[in-house]
Amino acid sequence: MCRRSWRRRCASSTDSSWIGPCGCSASGWSWCRSSARFIAAPIARAARMLESMEFLAMVAHESDSGIVLARQQVGADFLGPGDVTIKVHYSSANYKDALAITPRGGVVRKYPIIPGIDIIGEVFATDVDDFAPGDLVVAHGYDIGVSHNGGFAEYARVPADWVVKLDTLNARDAAALGTAGFTAALSVQSLLDRGLTPDDGAVLVTGATGGVGSVAVDILSGLGFEVIASTGKTDAGDLLTELGANEVIGRLPEDPEAKLRPLGKAQWAAAVDSVGGKSLAYILSSIGYGGAVAVSGLTGGSDLPTTVMPFILRGVALLGIDSAYVPIDRRRELWTKLGKEYRPQHLSRLENYAPITDAEKVLRAIQGGTHSGRTILGVAGEF
Repeated sequence: MCRRSWRRRCASSTDSSWIGPCGCSASGWSWCRSSARFIAAPIARAARMLESMEFLAMVAHESDSGIVLARQQVGADFLGPGDVTIKVHYSSANYKDALAITPRGGVVRKYPIIPGIDIIGEVFATDVDDFAPGDLVVAHGYDIGVSHNGGFAEYARVPADWVVKLDTLNARDAAALGTAGFTAALSVQSLLDRGLTPDDGAVLVTGATGGVGSVAVDILSGLGFEVIASTGKTDAGDLLTELGANEVIGRLPEDPEAKLRPLGKAQWAAAVDSVGGKSLAYILSSIGYGGAVAVSGLTGGSDLPTTVMPFILRGVALLGIDSAYVPIDRRRELWTKLGKEYRPQHLSRLENYAPITDAEKVLRAIQGGTHSGRTILGVAGEF
């Protein structure tokens, strides 16, 4: 097709028919005023249908008693701007989503909003050539679920450069991974980019039963690393061993009231940390020479009571992991790896399932520290 180079059949004619340079007819194509381009008629019909329809969503509202997450019928005005409209199959439950329904949680800029930082589903309509209706896609990060309505709805619309087309992963596996799995992969990749190999020694993973930690344990084990899993859940040993942990230990430091030493015994070659706070300070003092810590969380607090000693005497690197604004090319590359060499071998053991209408209950469990693994939130057919 000659979609990129249509010209009028006759320059002096008022006839609205068009042809391409090869003479093919424009029949079956419609002019899209918003994008100033031709789009296939079925796509145009889908987009027009969506603009006039209503759909169901879980919407977070501010109230005097706090943040309320309620099932609500909404219109296309809730979709927001974007080039790709997605029929949502799944979202997932993340710590950031829990903050979205927490008063003064610090992530949502304005209510009401549809939370859900993960969107997994199929393209319903698109204004760009990179995607076609029916493509399985994932979108996460950027402003999704924060200032741009997210995945807790039957439909979502986002810019095309926020969207990743799935190839080897199916929609449910992508939902089981979600932002947490992507963050785990980004953490591992950052350590590998520093030159880390299995021969360097053991890698510590903190918060090992959480979304980031559990996937990181599985990925690292699959890559041949010796993995030490740290968790405060005393009943999680069997699960973490099944995921590939060589050893399971408790929270760090063992004595949270003890004064931290600027440098402790070197115990690990590297670490993936989603806890932060005093735990991170202890880990930094215990990493071997030239090692690194990839940190992505602050469930243990945002303060970091450490010194410069690990950095200037052991050459330790602190690698900040932000999954929200990773450039789209790198994001797509990592999702490809998550479907191949980084694919967790025990993903089914990590996943829980809940209908989207139970999202608030799941997010409250994350807030309370009683949640383990990854919870897929089913959207399609679950309202």
